[in-house]
Amino acid sequence: MSTLDRAGLRSVPALTEPPVVEVVIEVPRGSFLKRGSNGRVDFISPVPCPFNYGSVPGYIGLDGDLLDALVLGPRLSLGTRIRVKAWGAVIMTDGGFIDDKLVCSDVCPDAVQRQEILKFFYFYAKCKGVLNIWRGRAGRNACEGWCEAIQALGRARQRDDLLNQPPFD
Repeated sequence: MSTLDRAGLRSVPALTEPPVVEVVIEVPRGSFLKRGSNGRVDFISPVPCPFNYGSVPGYIGLDGDLLDALVLGPRLSLGTRIRVKAWGAVIMTDGGFIDDKLVCSDVCPDAVQRQEILKFFYFYAKCKGVLNIWRGRAGRNACEGWCEAIQALGRARQRDDLLNQPPFD
């Protein structure tokens, strides 16, 4: 069972080993280009991405796309496939749909790192809301906070068709 720390974030239980997932990097840390899992540029950001961002090809999120994941640490190249521990997830609402973002790294992010990740996604949700209005897409956009990775994986569904991998090899 998890507990809340002083920042109101759920901590990862000390006795539980986090799940390990394969992540394909679509947006290297520091990049301004946001790509989708199909490899196409989705938009150009006014600020660089503060972490490696990609997807978990084995899972489909509630929004119908591959489950999103960010990988903390040094910059990874576009298309890198990495097996990494998922320590938690940011719960996003994008266009009215839950769009979880797994938070992955070799070591568990501390409370300060989790707070910084959440700050980024609160800002990101506001920017995505403006972008969705400009694109004519309806629905609420918000960062709903932090949850355990197993909860986000439980909301996603495993892919049956792993033959259709993202175009990055």
